[in-house]
Amino acid sequence: MTNTQALRTYQGGCHCGAVRFQAELDLASGGSMCNCTVCTKIAGVTTAVKPAAFRLLAGEDSLASYEWGAKIGTRKFCKHCGVHCFAPGHLAELGGDYVSISLNALDDFDRATIAIRHWDGRHNNWHAGQRDTPWPVKPSASEV
Repeated sequence: MTNTQALRTYQGGCHCGAVRFQAELDLASGGSMCNCTVCTKIAGVTTAVKPAAFRLLAGEDSLASYEWGAKIGTRKFCKHCGVHCFAPGHLAELGGDYVSISLNALDDFDRATIAIRHWDGRHNNWHAGQRDTPWPVKPSASEV
């Protein structure tokens, strides 16, 4: 998931400040977006880390959860302000257990400074991996 040479500790949280977390991330490797129905609605930019690289600092009692479909991950968001902060889950294509970090929830994150890669989660097409261009909502015959 990350290159240990470029790891740095980042802190982040929700808009109202009730939820705070930190994570060891390698943002030099960029972030990702997914075209699944939930990610499309929240326009999330994420990166995945092993659970040991993530720590909830405050606000466990302020978190609400949302699962859907195949229940690959559980979105955790602040029940006060609604900001999606992270999502623990399990996906073999990501190496098993992971925590997806919402890069938008990091303190002082600037999306313009990182490369974005794209997943085709809408079609459960995880085996295809990431690519530089967004996956369409309705794939062409060559992408199925």
